[in-house]
Order: sequence, then C-alpha cells, then structure tokens
Amino acid sequence: MTGPEPEKNFAAPWEAQVFALVVSLQDSGLFTWGEWAERLGAAIRPAGSAERPADYGHWLATLEGILAERAVADGASVAARTEAWLRASRATPHGEPIRLENDPHYRA
Repeated sequence: MTGPEPEKNFAAPWEAQVFALVVSLQDSGLFTWGEWAERLGAAIRPAGSAERPADYGHWLATLEGILAERAVADGASVAARTEAWLRASRATPHGEPIRLENDPHYRA
C-alpha cells in the first residue's frame, strides 16, 4: 500500500470504516492517491478560506463526492442510507450495537 498509514487510534468506529473504505476503493482503482489528496485538500483548504482540520468528517464528505461523481452512489442514495442509519440509531436500545435492521422501515 502506498497511501496513508493507518491511524493508531480512531475516535469512533465509523472513522476506521471510512479509512478502510478509502483505502479499499483506492486499491480497487476507483481513484489514485493523488486524486484523493487533491480532493481532500480542497475540502480542508477551500479557496480563500483558512485550512480546517482533516478530520474524518471531511474524509467522508470527500468520499461521498467521489462516489457521486463516478456514479457509484448518487446523493439521493447516500441521503436515504444516512436517514436509515439515523432511524436505526434512534430505535436501538442504549448500549446495544446499532444495526441497519433496527430501522423501523428496514426491508431485507
């Protein structure tokens, strides 16, 4: 792997998942590390603005943009899945793992 080195600690499991997705999609050829760095750089350092931290929220937004641009997942699909996870989160008892199946509107 020639991309970024994995973080030793992630603040939340979703951050590790975003990292793994980016690495896997780059390895599969969806984008190069140069493309990724350019897109992430534009997200954390917009023209005419101060640089922002390169947190995993920016990683996720950058990845979603690439997926939409490459017709892998459109914005509506991402938004629908996000809403499903939020419903699942609200329906999951405290301390239990959040699973998409917990969404009251989930269909297998």
